[in-house]
Amino acid sequence: MMSRLVTYIFILCVALLTSCGDYMPKPRGYFRITLPEKKYEKYAENGFPYSFEIASVSKVEKHASTEDPYWVDVVYPTLNAKIYCSYKQVNNNLHEITEDARNFVYKHTSKADDITEQPYANDSLHVYAMLYELKGNTASNIQFVATDSVKHFFRGALYFNNTPNKDSIAPVQQFVREDIIHIIETLEWK
Repeated sequence: MMSRLVTYIFILCVALLTSCGDYMPKPRGYFRITLPEKKYEKYAENGFPYSFEIASVSKVEKHASTEDPYWVDVVYPTLNAKIYCSYKQVNNNLHEITEDARNFVYKHTSKADDITEQPYANDSLHVYAMLYELKGNTASNIQFVATDSVKHFFRGALYFNNTPNKDSIAPVQQFVREDIIHIIETLEWK
């Protein structure tokens, strides 16, 4: 009986001594995000000068402003994200409006590691767009502008309702990026 007890104590001591090697802390992890399946629906509000398709997991909220009646937000309630969309009518001031939007994007230069521009053009619908992707911990990682170069100018910016952290929002950002590209590709002027 005594030898059995000594054996157990010996095994316990060996296990304790060998298990206390170099401590390696685990890197900080993030919760796994299960992204919903996508289906697209057309958003075409009566009286609005544009229409586009949005993901069924999002919804459109109109701004209650008489000064800017065509401004909307594409909201992702389950993803804590929002695409702020604004519309301006072009009155021989396209250069001024596009430069204003471009300057707004490049104000993020102090926080952005890199800013890439990707042009889109759909001659049949007269939609000419630029997608801006801001790498790093910026407040808005994706922004875009679209115009017909004559009458319409549409701008969007993606924001998350949390502190910017490129690693934690990367899967959701990629998910919404696809929707933004879909908005650009399905945008139509009325």
